[in-house]
Amino acid sequence: MHRPVRSFVRRAGRVTLAQREALDTLLPSYVLDTKQAFCAGSVFERQAPCWLEIGFGNGQALLQLAAQHPEVDFIGVEVHDPGVGRLLIGLQEHALTNVRVHHGDASELLRDVISPASLDRIMVFFPDPWPKKRHHKRRLLQPEMVTLLASRLREAGVLHTATDWEAYASHMLEVLQGEVGLQNLSSAGGFAPDCDVRPETHFERRGRRLGHGVWDLLFARKQTEL
Repeated sequence: MHRPVRSFVRRAGRVTLAQREALDTLLPSYVLDTKQAFCAGSVFERQAPCWLEIGFGNGQALLQLAAQHPEVDFIGVEVHDPGVGRLLIGLQEHALTNVRVHHGDASELLRDVISPASLDRIMVFFPDPWPKKRHHKRRLLQPEMVTLLASRLREAGVLHTATDWEAYASHMLEVLQGEVGLQNLSSAGGFAPDCDVRPETHFERRGRRLGHGVWDLLFARKQTEL
């Protein structure tokens, strides 16, 4: 039986007592119901734009975006327990109601739950670059995955990716440019010069101080020609 190559490895990271308690007691209040096809209007009980972040890490960017954009509904996807627990604690502390969490595989969620043309923005910030050549097949942004992402965006919906690995940035650009359903929003046809939508994280600031580069890409779902 063929097994799909996963872009992540479940690691037994250290989970604090507070994070474990959050997973046990708070997750049921924020978890995204995957037993039925996703409908943002039903899940959030309102009509609003819906953004999805894949691999939210410790949840810092997602918390900031949700607080800054109360008019937008968010879905956060993460496989690692510490990050999910930390996000849940932040959601409760800031009394945010516009976020739902999927504690699992983004590919399965997109394929089996998220309906086509139902998201206004998909964000993939600093995914694992899998730098060793033999591991490149594990990179999240491969042609098949990008086609799936594009299909879940509404017309003119945006796919926003970012990485601090230059080689992965070049790979992303090549794969995204090869997707016929997407168009680059950069006028120069390359990387986006400034991205004020994406919050700058603590780790990114530290990396910039050390001289590390960051590459953002903004691609939009092409509109259907009449």
